[in-house]
Amino acid sequence: MKTMKRYFKRLVLFPAIILALQGLVLLKRVCSFIYSLFFQRTTPIVVRTPGERFQDLASVGYTFMPNYVDLPIGGGKTLPRVHYLDEGPRDAKEVILCLHGEPSWSFLYRHMIPVFVDAGYRVIAPDFIGFGKSDKYVDMENYTHNMHTMTLRLLLDYISVKGITLVCQDWGGLVGLSVVKDNPNIFSRLVIMNTGLPAGIELSINNIYRASPFLLWRSFAELLGTSLPVYSLLKLGLLNPEPAVLRAYDAPFPSPMFKSGAAKWPLLVPLTSHDAVAADIKVTRDYLSSEWEKPVLIMFSDKDPITKGQEHTFKRLLPRAVCKTIVGAGHFLQEDKGEELAFHIVSFVNEKL
Repeated sequence: MKTMKRYFKRLVLFPAIILALQGLVLLKRVCSFIYSLFFQRTTPIVVRTPGERFQDLASVGYTFMPNYVDLPIGGGKTLPRVHYLDEGPRDAKEVILCLHGEPSWSFLYRHMIPVFVDAGYRVIAPDFIGFGKSDKYVDMENYTHNMHTMTLRLLLDYISVKGITLVCQDWGGLVGLSVVKDNPNIFSRLVIMNTGLPAGIELSINNIYRASPFLLWRSFAELLGTSLPVYSLLKLGLLNPEPAVLRAYDAPFPSPMFKSGAAKWPLLVPLTSHDAVAADIKVTRDYLSSEWEKPVLIMFSDKDPITKGQEHTFKRLLPRAVCKTIVGAGHFLQEDKGEELAFHIVSFVNEKL
C-alpha cells in the first residue's frame, strides 16, 4: 500500500502539480511582457546587502573575519565584490575549500570551520556572487554556470592555494567539481555531500519517478522567481530550525532585488542534454570517472528528498571512494550534523577513515 501511494504521488500527483505550475509560469511571463510594454523599470546592475543585516551573527556561531576582493576579468573590469572566509594558519599543509549551495551561504559551514582550524587546517569558504555577503546582480540573466565557475577559478588564483580538499554540497558540487576538472593539480581530495552532476535525463517512467521531487521544486522556484521565500524554504529544509538561524540565512536578501541568484540556480540545473550546463557537467563526469585518481569521500544524508539516490551515481563514477551515510540529517547536512561531518573529514584527510 505504501509503495502504491508513493508511485501515485510521484507519477500522478507530482506531474499534475508540475503542469499546473508551468501553466502559471507561462501566464506570469505573458503578464510580465505586457507590463514591460507600458512601464519602464530602472534598477541598478549590482546591489550590496547592507552590513547591518549581518550584525547579530556571532550569537549563532558565525564569528569569522570577512575578506573581500574585486576579481579582475580584463579590460579594467571586475566581477561584483566577492566575500570569503579565510581561517586558520596561512602556512597550513592542508587547505579545506567549503562550497555552499542554494539558497545558503558560508554561514552553513560555521559548525565545521572551528573543527578544521583546531586540526591545523586553513579553511576557505566563499560566498558565491548573489549569496551571503558577496555582491548581487539584479538581473537573473547575469547568473550562469560559467560565471560561477569563473568566479571560483579567479578566487583560487587570487588566494594562490594548492593541496585543496574540496568540500561541496548542492550547487557547490556542480560548480566545485567543474573547477576540479578545469584545474585538477591544485586539488588533493574530494568530499562530496548531497549534490549531483545532472547532465539531463532521458524521458522514461523511471526517470520521471526519480526526478519528480526536484522538478516540483524547480517549478515552484520558476513561478516564484525573485519572490522566493528564503526564510520559509530553510524552515522547511532544516530539521530543527531556530528563528535566529533562519534569520541569518535570510539576512543576505532584504528584498526581491537581492534574490536573483537564488532564483536562477534551480533553473540552471540541466533537464535535457541540450541545456547550456549539460555539456560542462558531462565533461566533468567523464573526467571524474576516467582520470581522477586521488582520494574521495562521499557523504550523503538519509533524510534528503532533493538529492536522494545521487550518491549511487558518484559511487559508479568513483568506485574507490570512501562512503558514509549521515543518519538524522536533511538536505543541509552541514547545519544538522556539522561537527560530525567535520570530524569525518579530518579523519579522511589523515587517512584514518
